[in-house]
Formats: sequence, C-alpha cells, structure tokens
Amino acid sequence: MPEAQASRWVPPTGPLGELTERSRLRARESALGRAELEAIVREAPLPPDFAAALRRPQVAVIAELKRSSPSKGTLDATLDAADRTRRYVAGGAAALSILTEPARFGGSLADLRDVRSAVAVPLLRKDFITSEIQLLEARAYGAAAALLIARALAPEELQELGAAATALGLTPLVEVRDEAELARAVAVRGAVIGVNNRDLETLIIEPEVGARMIPQVPADRVAVYESGISDVAGVQRAAALGADAVLIGSSLSVATDVEGTVTALASVPRRGRG
Repeated sequence: MPEAQASRWVPPTGPLGELTERSRLRARESALGRAELEAIVREAPLPPDFAAALRRPQVAVIAELKRSSPSKGTLDATLDAADRTRRYVAGGAAALSILTEPARFGGSLADLRDVRSAVAVPLLRKDFITSEIQLLEARAYGAAAALLIARALAPEELQELGAAATALGLTPLVEVRDEAELARAVAVRGAVIGVNNRDLETLIIEPEVGARMIPQVPADRVAVYESGISDVAGVQRAAALGADAVLIGSSLSVATDVEGTVTALASVPRRGRG
C-alpha cells in the first residue's frame, strides 16, 4: 500500500474489521466494572519490563498460546494454558503472547490469569483492543504489555490508547505494516514495534512487508517480526533483517517437543539494526 494512501485511515475490512467491531462490543460488556478493575490495578505489583526482556544477545522468542485462528482454524482446542506456557518458558521463551479473543482464537482473560500464576516472564495481552477498559483488564489479569494494531485504530485512538497503556504500567506493542503506520507507532512513547507479515484483512502472509519494514524501525526501539516463522531458518531470516524478537504462534501450538522446539528457535544470535 503506498504511503500516501496508507496515511488516509479508514476502518478496516475483512477479518480484522469483524474482530475489531466484536472487540468494541466486548469492551462494553466487561465482566468487571471500571472501578473494580482500577482497584485491582492499584493493589497489583508492577509487571516485569516487556521491552527489556526482549533485548537479548539472541533473537528473543515471544511464544504464543493459540488454540485456533481465522487463517488455520482449530490448532489444538485442548491446550492447557498454564502447562503449555510453563514448557515454553522452560525452553527459553523471553515472553509470552496470550490470545484473549474468544470467538475466532479460543482465548480468554482466564488464560491470562492462569498463565500469570504459572510463570514469571512478561505477558502480552494479544487481542483487538479498542478501549481503555480492555487495557485495565490486561493489567488486572497480569499482562505486562498490550497489543495495539495500527490498522484497526484511527490515528487519534492509537495515540490515546498508547498513552493510557503507558500510564497503567503496560508496554504498548504497536503492530504496523507500512511506513505511515510506523510513524504513528514511533510517536507512541515507549512502544515496542511489531511488524506483521500477515495482512489481517485478507489473511495473506507477505514476507516482503517484514523485509521492508523491520530495517526501518528506529534502533532505540525493540522490533518484533510477526507471522510466517515455523523453524530456525525463519528466525535466522528475521535476524538478518535486524529483528530483536520474533512472535511465533501456530507452529508452537502444534509442536510435540515443546521445550526442544523453543530452545532451538531461541538460539539465533541477534544482529541489530543500523
């Protein structure tokens, strides 16, 4: 998408549009009210530093708990959140991505709570976040970071939610696919920058997006390469582009040797950018 066109934001279509609208409805139906969530957050300890956890000599692995997805359907509906993520961490995962979207990904806030009780590494709430109350939920249920998808949010929404996340002690992981989105992401203070090779409106993986965008992420920001990695060679390709971290979901959700698979993926040296 040309930069000039990308800068004129319009609401997303396809699966991303559907899931974003569903998220707006879920935000209005939060099981806990704002006052209760704020009380929990006030008493909760500060979460571990998500960005710092991804700065390693090796390319950091963010291992994802994913039972299903719009692109692949059911992966493993029986995954036990606590058990699976303990094995990810034992294999060397630097952080975990916990999907909390229920309809198409089979996730829940209960997964976030259960994983927080099981492991100490930073957790990312991965969802189609559209509201500050969802950031409060993320923090109350144990997340250290929250995903904000630039394509899903009007520019002013992205800035407001980024600031709200930071004020709550959450690291925003802002997901981008073009130069205009990257500029908006960099304007979010302290944001980790994710580059998603998958077009969430078509579900097509386009590796050229990561190849173009990862080298453009400022060197003082953590750059996360997302989608399309299933083996060590994929991590090596991301490292060659300058990625600090990779987010891996589907292949880990169906792995049988979970610890061994993560250990191998987490062994690739980081090269840096610039």
